[in-house]
Amino acid sequence: MEILIAKGAGFCFGVKRAIDIAFAMADKKQEGIYTFGPVIHNPQVVEKLREKGIAPTDDICKDDIKVLIIRTHGIPLDLMEGASKSGYEIVDATCPFVTKAQHYAKLLNDDGYQVIILGDRDHPEVRGLMSYAGDDALVIDGKEELPELKSRVGIVVQTTQPVDGLKRLMGKVIERSREIKVYNTICNSTALRLKETEEMAGEVDVMVVVGGKNSANTTQLANLCAARPVRTHHIETAEELRPEWFDGAGKVGITAGASTPDWIIDEVKERIKDIGGEQGDGT
Repeated sequence: MEILIAKGAGFCFGVKRAIDIAFAMADKKQEGIYTFGPVIHNPQVVEKLREKGIAPTDDICKDDIKVLIIRTHGIPLDLMEGASKSGYEIVDATCPFVTKAQHYAKLLNDDGYQVIILGDRDHPEVRGLMSYAGDDALVIDGKEELPELKSRVGIVVQTTQPVDGLKRLMGKVIERSREIKVYNTICNSTALRLKETEEMAGEVDVMVVVGGKNSANTTQLANLCAARPVRTHHIETAEELRPEWFDGAGKVGITAGASTPDWIIDEVKERIKDIGGEQGDGT
């Protein structure tokens, strides 16, 4: 059984930056360091930080906060302003691509455009974007019908959305508005990861997608594979692997979300080797 690993699997630039910031803060051994929410969507990494004394919190007014690390997904503008007035140190680990999307959402709103955000309205990145986009902003997941729109519409995108979703949305908006301004804020690593995974899924018998169950981009990878005629399993750790998943398989593909550390990918690879695999050249 040959094992292929997607070259783009694992940490993207923004996640690696946030993790490096958080662990560097942990090394200072200072009490009262928190992250606002989970710094990334990977429970195992969040637990490692907790073991080093850095816990997530949703309360920016906790009495014992001395340092607050802003998660890679960013936070709503009102919370950032509230934290800034609280007197403790703020360390901003927001992904620079998310910061850029926030900037464009505000720019469109300031210029009088009705802002449409393509993304998952429950995702923390999108909740942050909404706070910059104005009271008439809309969040669209790309599947539902569009409501009535103003004549001038601006579009920004959750950084982990697929490009095809943006193309479909633009086609719908063109029919309803006379002036459209689009900022393609999709992270390049997301597009490359999806492309690599799609190609790999067409070559193997089983796909193992590694990453947090609460990770939007990992879930997209799992859904992409599941839509193809390939056995697909979304796991967080190697302990979830089952030997029967690989019965009769000649090739196994491994891909991973942007919040998945290399050590978890390596453990998954080694466990599949133990089951009966042999690593190939990857993609």
